[in-house]
Amino acid sequence: MIYSTATVPVNPHGEPRLTRDQIWKGLERKARDARLFLPPGLCTRCDVTEESRTHFVREATIAGADLREIITLEPGRKVTFFQASGPREGAIINALTEDAAGALHLTFYCYLGLRDKMPNGPEEQAEQAQFDSDQGYKAALLSTLKRTREMLAEGTL
Repeated sequence: MIYSTATVPVNPHGEPRLTRDQIWKGLERKARDARLFLPPGLCTRCDVTEESRTHFVREATIAGADLREIITLEPGRKVTFFQASGPREGAIINALTEDAAGALHLTFYCYLGLRDKMPNGPEEQAEQAQFDSDQGYKAALLSTLKRTREMLAEGTL
C-alpha cells in the first residue's frame, strides 16, 4: 500500500493572502476540472459525468491514464477523491486545516494501492518514492495555491 502525506502553509510570507473561502473555491474548481490546475498536457480530459447531493463523479485522462473518481466535498474543509477505476485504488484527500495559532494549511494525504500489482512490490515502491519526492504531492499543493492566486488575480475564480 502507498501512504503519503504533505502539508504546506496557505499563506507563506511574501505571498498574497488567501482566505479559507478563496482556497476552498480553488480546491472545488480543481476537483471539477483538473486541467485548470495541472501542468499543460498532463490532464487531457476532465468531465463531471454524474452529480448528486452527496458527491459527483469525474472521468479524466491524467498522464495518459483513464480514471473515474467519486468525489465528495466537505465545504471549507476537505475534498476526497475515491479512485473508482484507473491504475490506482483507494482515496486521495486534500484538507484545509489550521494550526494552534490559527494559520491555514493545505494537507494532502492518500492511502492507495496499484490495481493488479503486487502490494508493496516494485511498482508501488516507485510510486511511493514519487509521491514523497520534491516533485510529488508537496509540489502539487504549492502549484494549487499558486494557480488559485493566479485565478483570483485574473478574476476567473
